[in-house]
Amino acid sequence: MRRAQYEIPGAGPNTVGELAVFWFGAGQGGSIDSNLERWYGQFAQPDGRPSAAVATRETRTSHGLTVTVTRVEGRFAGGGMPGAGTPTTHDGYALLAAIVETPNGPWFFKLTGPRATLVAAAPAFDAMVASFEFR
Repeated sequence: MRRAQYEIPGAGPNTVGELAVFWFGAGQGGSIDSNLERWYGQFAQPDGRPSAAVATRETRTSHGLTVTVTRVEGRFAGGGMPGAGTPTTHDGYALLAAIVETPNGPWFFKLTGPRATLVAAAPAFDAMVASFEFR
């Protein structure tokens, strides 16, 4: 499932982000909406609103591929392995993610980490999204 994983450097200790790349195969991995709902559910908002209510979502095109990009911030309590117990929560975290629809199934790019790290990484993430191409 997990095809790649990268550390995204931050500006100090305990500021590293993680970019995980997933591909499950054609017709696999769930719908865009189900993945976004699950990812938003990994974040809690300080005012109690659902994270889906504060998340941004946009659809882009990259070299003929449809790409859904989303961003959300809050208290992160997700990303752990199923059955691994209660995940550690992190305040001030963010998610920057892209789902790329390809003829061979969707690819998922999920970047999580401290908000400041993701803000700094956003231009490179957006450039990566713009470079997606199916060969």
